[in-house]
Amino acid sequence: MFALTVCDHIMIAHSFQGAEFGPAQRLHGATFAVEAEFKAPKLDAHQLLVDIGLAKTVLRQLLDTVDYSNLDDNPALAGINTTTEYMAFHIFGLLAAACRDGRLGDGGKAVAGLKILLREAPTAWASYEADI
Repeated sequence: MFALTVCDHIMIAHSFQGAEFGPAQRLHGATFAVEAEFKAPKLDAHQLLVDIGLAKTVLRQLLDTVDYSNLDDNPALAGINTTTEYMAFHIFGLLAAACRDGRLGDGGKAVAGLKILLREAPTAWASYEADI
C-alpha cells in the first residue's frame, strides 16, 4: 500500500459538556497539527498517489472551515464535544468527500484509505483511519 502525507495546522476555541472534562468545560483554545495520510494500492501513470500540491491546497481549504474559530458556534458541530478524536473524524469526513467528488483529481478518486492524525501536543495525539 502506498501512502502520501501532507500536514497543516489549525487553531480553535471550544468547550466541552460533561463533568468528566473538568476545567475544559470552560471555553479554551487548542492548536492542532493536522496530518492527512492518503493510501492507495497503486500509483497512477505518472507514479503519483495524489498530486501533493493539490492535496495541500484542498486540506487547507477544508481546515479553513474551522481554523481561528469557536467550534461551539459552528452549526456543523452544534452540540458535539469536539474532542481531538472527534475532530480527526470530522476532518476525515471532509477530506474523504473531497477525494470522492474529484477535488483531488483522478488520484483522489483512486484513494482507498485515509488517516487523519491530530497532534495536540508532542506527547498527545489522536487519529481516525478508514477505507473510503
